[in-house]
Amino acid sequence: MRVRTLTGGLTAALMVSLSLSLTGGQAVAAAPDATLAARVLTYDAAGSAEFRSAVDRGAAIWNESVDAVELRPAATGQRANIRVLADNGWPRALPTTLGNGTVYIGRQAVDQGYDTIRISAHELGHILGLPDRKPGPCSSLMSGSAAGTACTNPYPNAAEKAEVEGNFGGLLVGRTPAKLPDMIVD
Repeated sequence: MRVRTLTGGLTAALMVSLSLSLTGGQAVAAAPDATLAARVLTYDAAGSAEFRSAVDRGAAIWNESVDAVELRPAATGQRANIRVLADNGWPRALPTTLGNGTVYIGRQAVDQGYDTIRISAHELGHILGLPDRKPGPCSSLMSGSAAGTACTNPYPNAAEKAEVEGNFGGLLVGRTPAKLPDMIVD
C-alpha cells in the first residue's frame, strides 16, 4: 500500500514554532510527521460476466495511475464500495458518494465496437468523481464514446489523474465523502 507524507501540516507547525521563537514567544514542539494512506476502495465484479477481466484491468490502470486511491477486489463476504454489473444497455455509472456506487458495463457499446477496458476504466473514473468531458480527444479517458470506436486508450490523462488525486488526496480515514450526482450515463 502506498503511503503519503503530509508535509503541509508539519511545515505549518514548524513555521509557527519558528515565528514564536523569533518574536520572543514561547517555542513549541513541531507536530510529529503524519501519514495518509491511499484510500482503499473495494469492488465486486461477480456480476460483470464476460467483462470480468476488463473490470480488473480497468481497476489496475487506476492503481497504476494514482496514489491517493487503490481499487481492490472485495473479499468473499465483504461489502464492496463499487458493484460492477453487465447488462444489455449502454455503459453507465450510478455514484452514491465519492468512491461508492454501481457501474454497468453495457453490451450495447461493446456490440458497437467500443473497447471493454476503456469502458471499464471510464466508468470507474465516474465513481472516482470524474465527469464526462465531451466532446474530447482519445487522450482523455473521460471523453468516453465521443472519441469513437477506434479509440482504445484506457489511461487517464494528467488532468484526470490530478483531479482524482485531489478528490482523494485530502481525505482522512473515516471522513464522509461528498454526495455525487445520482447517475452518469455515457
